[in-house]
Amino acid sequence: MNAIVEDNAVRAPVKVSDRAAQKIAGLIRDSAGSSALRISVEGGGCSGFQYRFDLVQGADEGDTVVRKSGAVVVVDPISLPYMLGSEIDLTDNLMGESLEVHNPLAVAACGCGTSFAI
Repeated sequence: MNAIVEDNAVRAPVKVSDRAAQKIAGLIRDSAGSSALRISVEGGGCSGFQYRFDLVQGADEGDTVVRKSGAVVVVDPISLPYMLGSEIDLTDNLMGESLEVHNPLAVAACGCGTSFAI
């Protein structure tokens, strides 16, 4: 069974900013066959863990599903403990736009924005 969180409920384990929701909804809309953005945590990167972003067809059994303004984000049950309290945001800088995870559990992060340590 999947845990489904609508519109960033107060107790959502992972939140999505308004700007990120707009971007994610557009990515899903423009990608044939995709209905969600999967965010997972993998070992690696220069700080020990790294985030992986994939457009997927839907949620797998046990995933947490966060829906906001047409955006659908799924997080697998193994990655979720590493992301509790995180907010997915859209940043825009000289390198361009990118999705970024603001993770309160991370004690160190890399300049790339996708690698972190707990």
